[in-house]
Amino acid sequence: MNPLPPLAPWQQRTFDQACSALDAGQFGHATLIVGPPRIGKRLLAETLARRVLCAAPEADGAACGRCKSCQLFASRAQMETLEIRPDGSPSHPWGHSAHPDLYFLGYEIHPRTGKPRTEIVIDQVRALSDALTLTAQLGGAQVAILDPASAVNWSAWNAVLKTLEEPQPGRFLWLLADNPARLPATIRSRCQRLELRLPPHDEALDWLCQCGHPADAAADALDATRGHPGLADAWLRDGGMALRREVLADARALEQARAEPDAVAQRWLAEGRAEERLWHLAELARSHAADLTGSPADRTLMGRFDAANRARDLLRTQVRAELAIHEALLAWRATTVKR
Repeated sequence: MNPLPPLAPWQQRTFDQACSALDAGQFGHATLIVGPPRIGKRLLAETLARRVLCAAPEADGAACGRCKSCQLFASRAQMETLEIRPDGSPSHPWGHSAHPDLYFLGYEIHPRTGKPRTEIVIDQVRALSDALTLTAQLGGAQVAILDPASAVNWSAWNAVLKTLEEPQPGRFLWLLADNPARLPATIRSRCQRLELRLPPHDEALDWLCQCGHPADAAADALDATRGHPGLADAWLRDGGMALRREVLADARALEQARAEPDAVAQRWLAEGRAEERLWHLAELARSHAADLTGSPADRTLMGRFDAANRARDLLRTQVRAELAIHEALLAWRATTVKR
């Protein structure tokens, strides 16, 4: 029994690449698994972990599904019982796995508040490093998945670096990252890179249709997400396309002075999904700027794009959310863009 969903075609290609490296003895101790948010890095990592931990993998690279490791993997705690954070990542605390040689390092539950932390701290990394020095309980490999790598705080990176500099045979550490450029150069230089790229348009559209989405709706969502099938699927399932239309209407109202930034910011906070709304706002500015390269209007639109992304970053700090959103919305009232 496979406890994981099947891989999408673009995930399968990267999985096959990794399996070839494993079979050739060229898959390193540390790997940076990169790709856009919701492209499937976590599913790829868990599928690859199942294969690495399997005692008797099949000729095509798939795990056998019968050995003790595969049975433990199938019975591990399921992700849907965990809190899912706004960036789409699960709040796995360290060691959350029924498999004794598979470790997850993510947003740990804070012992005082009972809520997930906002970062991965040094004590978590040290505990993981200690675990990886022990003998694998099933006598094979050990795998640790750190997701998302961008959540590691700067003091904890030193502990990660120590783990990377002291590799143990049969121990694998995989760092999942949407934007690897934000990770320390000393970390990136010590990791192999496994990349998930956006697939061709036709392949993405066919996959969305196989997921049960009507072809017209799938095509619209794929265009809206700039060819990102995982994001298009999420938007079609959770109302993201409707949210995008709401953001477009609000932006037009702001441009035409039919709405005030304060009122819109308060409503966005009350209705929820503020970070996703800001993402749509940034993409709206970017798409409008695409046809106006080099013009003063283009500079205004790119200013709006930057303001929306800056506000998204501020939402992750101690700055009041309402103030961060207001700054992004104010850019749509400052100048009316003629297109």
